[in-house]
Amino acid sequence: EVQLVESGGGLVQAGGSLRLTCAASGLSLDDYDWAWFRQAPGKEHEGVACITKRGGITYYSDSVKGRFTISRDNAKNTVTLQMNSLKPEDRGVYYCAADYWGVGTRWYVMTLYDYWGQGTQVAVSS
Repeated sequence: EVQLVESGGGLVQAGGSLRLTCAASGLSLDDYDWAWFRQAPGKEHEGVACITKRGGITYYSDSVKGRFTISRDNAKNTVTLQMNSLKPEDRGVYYCAADYWGVGTRWYVMTLYDYWGQGTQVAVSS
């Protein structure tokens, strides 16, 4: 059974940092493209970042580029999202997602992903 479990969310002041971790089981990390999405209250899900399985190409939304970094550790079967210089608008529930077939430049399309975690809450105070 495939399981993705996010952790690391919490409350932080604006300008602070958080590190989210997605622990994967039941699959091999290197066989999948990985992404982080978020959903703020009353808003649609938004693709935040993606790292591909071949070459580790990364993609970021314009809203987080330069502040967030996605990475993966195949040995630990984890995917992390380092979030720096957090802003109040970064708040929401953050989800990790995995795709086997390769998302490429359409990495922000939710329906392409095969597996999802349950989410971790991020709150940023101003």
